[in-house]
Amino acid sequence: MWLRRTALGVMVVPLTLLVFRDAPVRFIASDRTTGKPEAASAAPRPPIVGRGAWHADEKLVKEQATYAGVVKVVFVHHTGHTNGYDCADAPKMLRAMEEQHVRGEGWDDIGYNFVVDRCGTIYEGRAGGVGRTVRGAHATGFNAHSVGIAALGTFGPGVPVPKALIDGIAKVGAWKLRGDIDPRGTVRMVSTNDESLYRRGEEVRLNVVSGHRDTFRTKCPGDALYAQLPAIRKEMARLRTDRT
Repeated sequence: MWLRRTALGVMVVPLTLLVFRDAPVRFIASDRTTGKPEAASAAPRPPIVGRGAWHADEKLVKEQATYAGVVKVVFVHHTGHTNGYDCADAPKMLRAMEEQHVRGEGWDDIGYNFVVDRCGTIYEGRAGGVGRTVRGAHATGFNAHSVGIAALGTFGPGVPVPKALIDGIAKVGAWKLRGDIDPRGTVRMVSTNDESLYRRGEEVRLNVVSGHRDTFRTKCPGDALYAQLPAIRKEMARLRTDRT
């Protein structure tokens, strides 16, 4: 979740720009992987809208991507946008978010590895190749060996979480997670930053599918989405079992 808020006009597509249709974006860009991809996953790769398709501004990217080993933890976030958006407007929302992450937060690129909209469409976030373990800027102290998947919206107490969104998060999470790790289990991780909930060098056990709040002082991904983590774990496990 964004660490600092800006004016809603920057964060959210204005209502005057919304159109009255509600369908997921269906274009899919080619994989931007450079170098060798990761080993075969325990789940199939889902359709992913690449950066070229949502017209990411590559001139904003400050540094080349870095890579941080196999994925052991899936961190679930929400982006802080309002929830009534038309899914066809998700690309322009992503472009605004990219600009805010780089120019507002000072990061090299958009922080999340993937973003999923309420229609279940999966978007490539941070550059570097969707088939690689790109180190994100989404979980202070735990960016290595993790993937950050953000739900486009705000999911505080009592907010309905669309099933398509849950399924989209599960699909990309099941694909990215290392094949021998159970999505319903826990894993050993070591904090690399004192600004997390754990001291630098402290060893912790985290749920393989965790919320941002599990390692940082934040309400992200919101109470409603956090309550759906068991459902996401279950669906991830099903996807991987069906593949084997």
